[in-house]
Amino acid sequence: MNKEQLDLMKNGDGFIAALDQSGGSTPGALEGYGIPESEYDSTEKMFELVHKMRTRIITSPSFSSDHILGTILFKHTMENKMEGKYTADYLWEDKGILPILKVDEGKEDKANGVQLMTEMKELDDLLEKAKKHNIFGTKMRSVIHSANKQGIKDIVEQQFEYGKKIFAAGFIPILEPEININSDEKVECEKIMKEEIIKNLAKLDAEETIMFKLTLPEEPNFYKEIIEDPHVLRVVALSGGYSQEEATTRLSENHGMIASFSRALLQDLHVDQSDEEFDRILKGAVKKIYEASIT
Repeated sequence: MNKEQLDLMKNGDGFIAALDQSGGSTPGALEGYGIPESEYDSTEKMFELVHKMRTRIITSPSFSSDHILGTILFKHTMENKMEGKYTADYLWEDKGILPILKVDEGKEDKANGVQLMTEMKELDDLLEKAKKHNIFGTKMRSVIHSANKQGIKDIVEQQFEYGKKIFAAGFIPILEPEININSDEKVECEKIMKEEIIKNLAKLDAEETIMFKLTLPEEPNFYKEIIEDPHVLRVVALSGGYSQEEATTRLSENHGMIASFSRALLQDLHVDQSDEEFDRILKGAVKKIYEASIT
């Protein structure tokens, strides 16, 4: 692994921009950007439009390593170019920002109060492609809806199982067992999940290093033990449907936790904005999220 990149992620000030909407979530992202589904009639056209949106964001002067440590990409974005370079190379070589790849293939139907990740049948091939594209790390998401001990245990163990495999392949894995912010049992879910994470961290070999992307907790600094664990390079927060205002307020109360926001970063950007207005709005969002991340 690249020591410079590891040091940047471990010690750098900033946050991770999540631009990894996949096939299922891309229509919503485009809708929020001002492009309704009526404006495209194929998956190919949809991905072309979202790549243009992401290119506009990433190439903006406001999107820089002064505030942003890494960017999570969807496979389609990794395999496409910006400014004549493959996206990951453009991010690292031109922007000094670490490229991270979403690797999960979606979620199973809800069972035991959770949605496990579907089996990653293409993971080995995807990691080979990621290596060729100079990807730093990966991210994979599953969702916890209720405080079912067995379901949460299964989710955490699955995340760690894949995480160990990804680390062995030469990447830093980001484990994302998201807790649904609308769950009536959110606090209890957090308690069970934290206990399971700590159990699994204790089983890691000394050199194994991972990251976590976790829903902002109800109790400030609730994940302090995880943040301080020697196996954990960084703990980042997902906005999970919270508005930019609420997400940044909650984040600022959790010391040592940095943002990995998508909706809270992009919520006020629009396809019809002039480049000047677009950059100004993006700059404001970046600054607000950055300041909450360095508290």
